[in-house]
Amino acid sequence: MLPAESAKPGANDPRWLAYVTALPTEDPAARMRVLRTLESLGCAMLRDGVFLLPDSPAARQGLSRLSEHIARINGSAHLLSVSSLDQAQAQQFLGLFDRTHKYADLIKRVESLRTAFGYSDPVSIMGLLGKHKRDYKIISTLDFFPSESRDRAARVLAEAEHAVHALMFPEAQKKSGALDTTGKHYFRRVWATRKPLWADQLASAWLIRRFIDPEATLLWLDKNQDSPESALGYGFSGATFCNSKDRVTFEELLAGFKLDNNSALARIGKLIHALNAGESRIAETAGVQTLLQGAVRRSENEDQLLAETEMTFDLLYEAYFEAPGKAG
Repeated sequence: MLPAESAKPGANDPRWLAYVTALPTEDPAARMRVLRTLESLGCAMLRDGVFLLPDSPAARQGLSRLSEHIARINGSAHLLSVSSLDQAQAQQFLGLFDRTHKYADLIKRVESLRTAFGYSDPVSIMGLLGKHKRDYKIISTLDFFPSESRDRAARVLAEAEHAVHALMFPEAQKKSGALDTTGKHYFRRVWATRKPLWADQLASAWLIRRFIDPEATLLWLDKNQDSPESALGYGFSGATFCNSKDRVTFEELLAGFKLDNNSALARIGKLIHALNAGESRIAETAGVQTLLQGAVRRSENEDQLLAETEMTFDLLYEAYFEAPGKAG
């Protein structure tokens, strides 16, 4: 029996969970699914069939659920608490969860982006940086003993993001009668749109967060609610950015911030236009519509809905994106 309470993982006196499994050999696919689940939980392998995790409520819950699944596929699993180790063994276990090399590799990849400054499209560089940010999230989620390497990687990412943002929106004089989208007045702002959210508003919110104002605060207005004077409106009649005769809001944002020369974003813009117009001329339209409908059904609020749909737009961008130097 496991004790009712467990200590929070810590580098000074960590406590561990040992997970001993016997998986069926007649179903390789089922076996692989279990191994991938163990990997997604951050488990380290001690030997074949024996895995290790720092003891925490989340780890216990995840492994207990996995045990139920293993039993259903005719395997067996035992979850053991390990609380008494000598110092050498404890250091060996800690070493299994050292993510320093992963952060170091990520930092090198982020810093290498600077070699493209002045040569490649800043929006393309921002797309690559977005991938590195997602990699950081994956690493840090499974980093049970955070170190200075984690903090340094976060700083390098933040510095790179600000540098690329400066390239995308250099200081420029405001032209008479034209909208100033140089970036100075469109950073760390409140962006407001009206409910209910659908393809154009959701894609526009994703675009704002990913490429225009990474530190934006997004506000969801009720149908008849006035937008705050300090907020930038988008996706509804009378907003700063809204549908025009020939373009949906997403396309207006692309044009206003000079992002329409990015082929991946332009393709997403055409897809959103088709969705809003109820057209099926683009092959991906039906699939994306189904994904958005599923996100609407499973989301309890607008923040959850955006979180659900951001992955769809991230994947579209990855599919359409051509890395600098590979186009043509």
